[in-house]
Amino acid sequence: MSKDKKTLYEQLIATNPNIELKGKSMLFTSANGHMFSQLNKAGEIGIRLSKEDGEEFIEKYQSALFKSYGAVMKGYVVVPDNMLDNMDQAAKYLQRSYEFVLSLPPK
Repeated sequence: MSKDKKTLYEQLIATNPNIELKGKSMLFTSANGHMFSQLNKAGEIGIRLSKEDGEEFIEKYQSALFKSYGAVMKGYVVVPDNMLDNMDQAAKYLQRSYEFVLSLPPK
């Protein structure tokens, strides 16, 4: 995993004071008992969105489903590298992801 991507992920999470970065070797965020963002070993950032938001995101940003440890993560999409050049835009989707997991029943 590139150091730069880790730094970008940390900067993205820092845009929202309600979200805490967790994990040591695998960085992630969670709320309400649900994980909603993650940095995988390949250095890709994945965020969890509703089915509708995820489909729209993939189409709009030519993104893909997010994989971690070789498995497709249900409900997750890859945040494209070029989106990280516009942290405000990436932060908007991180907030949508956060709101989505808060709408789910707590685990």
